[in-house]
Amino acid sequence: MTSSIYLFIGLAILYAATADAQLSQSFYAKSCPGGVQAVANVVSAAVRSDRRNAAGLLRLHFHDCFVNGCDGSVLLSSTPGNKAEKDAPPNLSLQGFGIIDQAKAAIERTCPGVFSCSDILALAARDAIATIGGPSWSVPLGRRDGTISRASAASSNLPGDGFSFRQLLQNFNSKGLSQSDLIVLSGAHTIGLTHCSKVTPRIYNFPRSASGADPYLNTTYVREKRGVCPNSASSANKFVALDSSKGGQTFDINYFTNVLDHKAIFKSDDALISTSSGLKQVLDLVRSPSSKFFSQFGLAMQKMGRIQVLTGSQGEIRKVCSKKN
Repeated sequence: MTSSIYLFIGLAILYAATADAQLSQSFYAKSCPGGVQAVANVVSAAVRSDRRNAAGLLRLHFHDCFVNGCDGSVLLSSTPGNKAEKDAPPNLSLQGFGIIDQAKAAIERTCPGVFSCSDILALAARDAIATIGGPSWSVPLGRRDGTISRASAASSNLPGDGFSFRQLLQNFNSKGLSQSDLIVLSGAHTIGLTHCSKVTPRIYNFPRSASGADPYLNTTYVREKRGVCPNSASSANKFVALDSSKGGQTFDINYFTNVLDHKAIFKSDDALISTSSGLKQVLDLVRSPSSKFFSQFGLAMQKMGRIQVLTGSQGEIRKVCSKKN
């Protein structure tokens, strides 16, 4: 039995290495030379029009890669016989699908049936963050699109915003990502929005709290968030910035300062400094030039973008990103 387990692990590692070796930045150099720029043009225009699109596209790529790998399965729509990933509870607030569709349509006009939706997702995340002044990173290409998308897989594979550090680390480790990757990628919460329904339980209705607020949270932060999110059902779907500094749409290291100051929205954010090793890394990022975070974030995104990729003859190249061929 033990030898069989080691054989399985060995084959899995060999498969991952082989698939990764087939990715290349010049993958479309001959088959679709203008494809990469076409994605950049669509994404940069969308983000310049509304900076909130940057967080949406970044989150879309993350939610794709953590469920069955980076295969574009999060883009597939549900069918009468199948509830797809995008309709799973953790994915109901995902945004950016229309931008991916625009990029795909632009590419299909000149390179039909060549450029995968999963590669568009990977490029879109990079281009979106670069457009708002965040880091840029190289994106090796050659992913193919998956044909399976199940809501149940999304619910069981995506990390929860109430996860402990141990749960987060187990989740990231299962995807081949390290503790360092976990902390650095959590820095994506320096941009983006969430609903007040995610905030109010910690600022009004925290169990056994005389004030109603989670005693862990900074009192100034609680007052600020109560000003944005009234304790009423009507405000549940109102948006609030994950990082309210600089309008909440600037990619910087302020998220980590918020975590240290107990001004982060999610319990999973607080968890990053619940261990000595996590606290040490967060302190190091805060005390270092932002270029260190940018560099580490780009490397972690490259690593994430290689999770269980399909290459060669695996999967397909979708003509429309929301449905199988």
